[in-house]
Amino acid sequence: MANTRSAKKMVRKIARRTEINTARRSRMRRFIRKVEEAIASGDKSAAQTALQVAQPEIMRAAGKGVLHKNTSSRKISRLSARIKAMG
Repeated sequence: MANTRSAKKMVRKIARRTEINTARRSRMRRFIRKVEEAIASGDKSAAQTALQVAQPEIMRAAGKGVLHKNTSSRKISRLSARIKAMG
């Protein structure tokens, strides 16, 4: 357990930040899941619109430090490739 005042404050800050980051991560995953469900259903136009909505959320997660920038770009790239392959 933390002993000093500064260490106790850091424990509080980290707990708050973890809660915020968890919410951001689950929000991003929800948007990704919508895209994947649209791909699975075979509806290309719905998948494209879902990706257009999900893309800013994924990039926002990268900007806030939840994901690495390259990870977010890779996710977007792979989703768009799957949509393009639907034909």
